[in-house]
Amino acid sequence: MTTIDTRPLRTLVHTAGSPEGEWWRDAVIYQVYPRSFADASGDGIGDLPGVTARLDHLAELGVDAVWLSPFYRSPQADAGYDVADYRDVDPLFGTLADFDEMLERAHRLGLRVIVDLVPNHTSDEHVWFQAALAAGAGSPERARYLFREGRGVDGTEPPNNWQSIFGGPAWTRTTDPDGTPGEWYLHLFDSRQPDLDWEHPEVRSEFEDVLRFWLDRGVDGFRIDVAHGMVKAPGLPDWDGHVSMIDGSDDVEPTDTVSGSGNQGPMFDQEGVHDIYRAWNRVLAEYPGDRALVAEAWVEPLSRLSRYVRSDEMHQAFNFAFLATHWHAPALRTVVEASYRASDAVGAPTTWVLSNHDVVRHASRLGLAEPGSRPNGIGRGDEQPDEALGLQRARCASLLMLGLPGSAYLYQGEELGLPDHTSLDDDLRQDPAFFRTGGAERGRDGCRVPLPWSATEDGFGFSPSGVTWLPQPEEWASYALDAQRGVPGSTYETYRAALQLRRESGLGSGGLEWLRGLGDDVIAFVNRDVLVVANLGTGPVPLPAGAEILLASIDPAFADDGSVLVPSDATIWARYTD
Repeated sequence: MTTIDTRPLRTLVHTAGSPEGEWWRDAVIYQVYPRSFADASGDGIGDLPGVTARLDHLAELGVDAVWLSPFYRSPQADAGYDVADYRDVDPLFGTLADFDEMLERAHRLGLRVIVDLVPNHTSDEHVWFQAALAAGAGSPERARYLFREGRGVDGTEPPNNWQSIFGGPAWTRTTDPDGTPGEWYLHLFDSRQPDLDWEHPEVRSEFEDVLRFWLDRGVDGFRIDVAHGMVKAPGLPDWDGHVSMIDGSDDVEPTDTVSGSGNQGPMFDQEGVHDIYRAWNRVLAEYPGDRALVAEAWVEPLSRLSRYVRSDEMHQAFNFAFLATHWHAPALRTVVEASYRASDAVGAPTTWVLSNHDVVRHASRLGLAEPGSRPNGIGRGDEQPDEALGLQRARCASLLMLGLPGSAYLYQGEELGLPDHTSLDDDLRQDPAFFRTGGAERGRDGCRVPLPWSATEDGFGFSPSGVTWLPQPEEWASYALDAQRGVPGSTYETYRAALQLRRESGLGSGGLEWLRGLGDDVIAFVNRDVLVVANLGTGPVPLPAGAEILLASIDPAFADDGSVLVPSDATIWARYTD
């Protein structure tokens, strides 16, 4: 009698590495957005002492490192991404002494600390830009930025046709001291964020000194804002395309050619950025402890993104192609496989991410009629996500991501299952993108609402005064940390269990073999001896025989014969050998 082998087919995609490699190769890193994490002062805005007071939460959760969004001195025109002084803490967030205390406490808890660096542009209140305005056309002070004469009669037209990512022209005209119109300056973001000219040696020297300032204080690395935008094409040529932070064709399945997550045009991904990062890599190499550079680079294809993480440049680059992919198993398999192909070619880890401070939280994106689509914010009058379905899919997606080899980033509050605030009143919004587009884009305020720590306290325990700089939805009481801690199956406890299993099983440094044969709507792979099965279909699918359940995003189902079924929109981790 002929025996038919019915075991699923295994296909090797990524070979396991050493668990003793550099920490950033397999770390789980938690993003803290300081103004919305925890407020110690009572003014309703989060601060560094608030971060310090809540670091125990991150140690208990089981992450390896913390990334802090900007806390530098700033007029806060773009929530701190408009930096006026790169070597000081804004009084809104505390003092340098508060930073040192936070850093020391994090290190005592075994947490590494990455800080944000914003090198593409400064605040218009930066001493350099103020000097440039005062010095006038043709001055050495203006050479640090991208000032140009206008086009047309009397220079009344911008130097080129570039558009700001936040909407409107990317150029603003200055006024000379005598009151007459002057030169124009480039700002790819808000008009209060003038772009630096990275061809200028003084700019390069200044930022290497800024790196050393924070490295000397003991930070473990830097996340680089707009890492792909610092160098512009020579001559600043016109471009007939469209620029958007989250531009892309959402109806195109991600491949190594088109992911839908890349910025295009002569203002992005120019060859000269790599010289900058090679120099920065050498600066970090002067310090002990595997310090890391992390690229926020919305670049496609993935093979081009991988150039940022060559051995002498950056160490990680966010995988935005993965974040941008719709809730579609074949598309997700494609982007995962292409990601390993690209990162393995340069010996770098793949760095997974689902949410951050710039996009609608994945618990809300995945509850939309087209799950995984990426609106530029959600507000009153917009399609409202299915909250329960979005949370179920978010838990499924998170266990899928955390089961993948490589590094992973969590955005504050996703361990609680937080959705966006999708009904925030427009008159409360602060994102410059909302104002520069005349409200056409709701902006990013919905994903930046202060965290709920306590279900019964005013402001859900965010601040001792109960004040919050943006209002929290009443229904967030059920998401509060104290409503979930110790509750079996809660989102928080599921994350905590996943991070513990991930570490104990060495999944971050592991390998990946596809497990075929479970259906087109299923993503299944083996990482070391752990089987990860994510069912994105509409009906349950059987777990392979002999698999011992370790963790599930929701309770599994069971067939009449007692075999385990993976429900729709669910992920199961199981111990597995065949």
